[in-house]
Amino acid sequence: MQESLINLFFHYRMKVTIDPYAGFCFGVKKTIEIAEKELQQQEKLYCIGDIVHNQEEINRLKKSGLEITDFAALPKEKRANVLFRTHGEPPSSYKKVNNNGFTLIDGTCPIVLKLQLKIKDAFLEMEKIGGQVVIYGSKNHPEVVGLSGYANDKAIILESLDEIGQINFSKPIRLFAQTTKDKEIYNSIKEAITQKINDNNPTTDYKYFNTICSQISNRVPGLIDFCSKNEVIIFVSGKKSSNGKYLFNICKSINDKSYHISSIEEINPSWFKLIKTVGISGATSTPLWLMEEIANQIKTL
Repeated sequence: MQESLINLFFHYRMKVTIDPYAGFCFGVKKTIEIAEKELQQQEKLYCIGDIVHNQEEINRLKKSGLEITDFAALPKEKRANVLFRTHGEPPSSYKKVNNNGFTLIDGTCPIVLKLQLKIKDAFLEMEKIGGQVVIYGSKNHPEVVGLSGYANDKAIILESLDEIGQINFSKPIRLFAQTTKDKEIYNSIKEAITQKINDNNPTTDYKYFNTICSQISNRVPGLIDFCSKNEVIIFVSGKKSSNGKYLFNICKSINDKSYHISSIEEINPSWFKLIKTVGISGATSTPLWLMEEIANQIKTL
């Protein structure tokens, strides 16, 4: 009886706070707004791949007529409206749209668009002098697939520092990074390449570009502070989200009572026993409405 009263007392006083810097980044917000505007004017909009790495947000948009698909499954009739998502697409996707007479709605993040053009220019430069375009990123991530396309799929993709052995350190190198990757790992790769060049051929033409989105990297200090001020952290993001995995690992490194969920159904009431402060954060692909729903659910426990 006494334990029940104590639990009731602490749950009554439990404070649930949403990270003010969590939620859609500029690029994702822009793409979602484009999709919503198009769906107000038409019954069906076809998106090549998941519009965002968050199934709850995808389900919301599907109710308005969004259909997640690929080129092979697109309807054969001409002028189907096709959306390119935030992550961007390779040049071959633009050709497919034009060749099939589809109507393109390009929702590629402006930051990704700029990076695509940088990689295209670097690849043309490297082709002339026998150099290499190197991208730090996840091989199968849609952004990296798109970026590699601008290097004619000849870019060297590094998923970790351990893979720099793929590089020829005597040939010119241009190093880039997927916009949502870990800045510290990127810096480690950058410095390791510098060291290898110094050890093998100090005259190698080597240039590197920190193309990690500042909106993502700038979140880290605030997230660390947020995690340290709450007893429990609920991190909300899709399981496919590269940015979500990165930010959740930061949460876990600061606060061991950090839990990664993608929906309300994954909430475990036992996480909040005798807890007074709960912080809710999320990835750049996590909608605010979902974090608010989860916050309200936790408050009712």
